[in-house]
Amino acid sequence: MKIYTRTGDSGETSLFNGKRVAKDSPRVAAYGEVDELNAVLGLARSLISDPQISQTLVEIQKDLFSVGAQLADPEFGQKKRSPKFCLQENRIADLEQIIDRWEAQLVPLRHFILPGGNHAGASLHLARTVCRRAERHVVSLTQQEQLPAFLLVYLNRLSDFLFVLARYVNHKVNAPEIPW
Repeated sequence: MKIYTRTGDSGETSLFNGKRVAKDSPRVAAYGEVDELNAVLGLARSLISDPQISQTLVEIQKDLFSVGAQLADPEFGQKKRSPKFCLQENRIADLEQIIDRWEAQLVPLRHFILPGGNHAGASLHLARTVCRRAERHVVSLTQQEQLPAFLLVYLNRLSDFLFVLARYVNHKVNAPEIPW
């Protein structure tokens, strides 16, 4: 199978159910932002040497494929799909547990900090901002279409997770936090 199909040359793409839509439709924009977030997390993961953190990011990347599949399927929930396409609500609690564990090792924040630190920490700060943008696009889509509410909760919690992870990674290598 060739990577190019030429079916998108006119500015349209196919959704999961085969329906053709403009490439700038709110649905495509939403799952495109989630795809970008996944790529940025891949970059961040390539900069992290801790195998446990790396594996946690792999699981999140898999979650993001599930989120993207749900966003790309206007009929999601109406048809039976493979479990790998379904983000489970318990993943939100999983993120919260990890946030709490890492945050307990950090100095409490009393002011804003500038994004940065080492390469891994800075890339996680970037991932957080991409996550927030993806969340905004999903919010826009929910104003037009019905989506599972926990998708927004997951993205919101994921941005919190990425912020804490950036701080945690920087803390582990003694990269200073610069207050604003």
